[in-house]
Amino acid sequence: MHAVRDHERAVDTLRRSYAAVPAGEPVRLAKQTSNLFRPRSAPRTPGLDVSGLTGVLAVDPAARTADVQGMCTYEDLVDATLPYGLMPLVVPQLRTITLGGAVTGLGIESTSFRNGLPHESVLEMDVLTGAGEIVTTGPHGEHADLHRAFPNSLGSLGYATRLRIELQPIGRHVSLRNIRFTRLEELVDAIGEVVAKGAWGGEPVDAMDGVVFSPGEAYLVLGAFTDEADDGPSDYTGQEIYYRSLRRRTRDALTAYDYLWRWDTDWFWCSAAFGVQHPVVRRLWPRRYRRSDVYHRIVRLEHRHRVAARVDRWRGRPARERVVQDVEVPLGRTPEFLRWFAADVGMTPVWLCPLRLREPSGPGSAKAWPLYPLRPGETYVNIGFWGSVPIAAGSADGDVNRQIERMVSEVGGHKSLYSDAYYDRGEFDRLYGGDIWRAVKDRYDPDHRLTGLYEKAVSRA
Repeated sequence: MHAVRDHERAVDTLRRSYAAVPAGEPVRLAKQTSNLFRPRSAPRTPGLDVSGLTGVLAVDPAARTADVQGMCTYEDLVDATLPYGLMPLVVPQLRTITLGGAVTGLGIESTSFRNGLPHESVLEMDVLTGAGEIVTTGPHGEHADLHRAFPNSLGSLGYATRLRIELQPIGRHVSLRNIRFTRLEELVDAIGEVVAKGAWGGEPVDAMDGVVFSPGEAYLVLGAFTDEADDGPSDYTGQEIYYRSLRRRTRDALTAYDYLWRWDTDWFWCSAAFGVQHPVVRRLWPRRYRRSDVYHRIVRLEHRHRVAARVDRWRGRPARERVVQDVEVPLGRTPEFLRWFAADVGMTPVWLCPLRLREPSGPGSAKAWPLYPLRPGETYVNIGFWGSVPIAAGSADGDVNRQIERMVSEVGGHKSLYSDAYYDRGEFDRLYGGDIWRAVKDRYDPDHRLTGLYEKAVSRA
């Protein structure tokens, strides 16, 4: 009962802070962390008070559900579910991603080849709408339109204050097979077999992702949930670095907790930019600061003060374009896209994460997600690449990202919107359900107090 009362008070505080924002002023959340890479204008008004919406309200191990506040991080959510031998159906890679953020902004991980994206496991949500009302949404009923349009709306339709999600069992350990491929077509065939059979080489697969170092060196990591670890689990929170282990170990095991956060310790491989992968620096850099939110704060400071950019100019080096993207490419077109990316962009390594909607569904069904319309029954591969490239002579900042957008559309894919986007409005509306978004926007935010989706994703409002 205390948790319910505290939650009700937190929601009331949020509503009052929303009502206090003057008409015409942008509405933002007041939060300490962010996993976005979209530049935004400086806020002119205080953000919405979500300080009381950061916890887990209840875990029901019998029903395998959890009631979670919208600003609860997956780190805190996992801490609450693992003691029951349970996990969310999809746990995004970084600790400080919030459940509400993963639903309104999308998320993905290695269970997505059978569990889809985080919003597909949401049974119901309480949403603060642009009209200042709290409505409870679900796959069916009066507010099903908001439930379906909420994923990938990026806060343009409202903010989730409470979500009830499904959970799944996980063992105490995750047993891993690191399979090397020298041909991308063979890797794609293996992904297809795992999706079809839930197994590869006669062994079950509960989780699947991969890394491409080059078109001739790629790894598929196949995980199985288990209560046993034959040789004891590995530890990649110390001197060893997880992604490097794929090249030297064909078999591995991690505790369930360390598996879920295996990419967070080094922000995949991006910690190298801060020197954290150097053995001496790594020994001096405290473990508690080897985590994605620390690295992200450093990046934000660099964006603000441009110290590295000024040093590069002083040394005569070319300016650099940030290329931080996740894209979904149909499985059959994945080798084509990866070879183009290696030749024309040249960033390495890149992350692979197969995914598909949980259930085949037709237009207008409860499983249709119009603002990120993946085709039911089709397997996609999320391809993630995070870094920067030098701006070539005669080119401009943004040119490489525009080329990537064109190529993603050419192969029938989609691009996540947490980072830079350059689409014109017509193309954006075609790709991201503009007509449906406008209809839902007019119903739940009739005065358009919340910043629009295009303005958030492309205009950087």
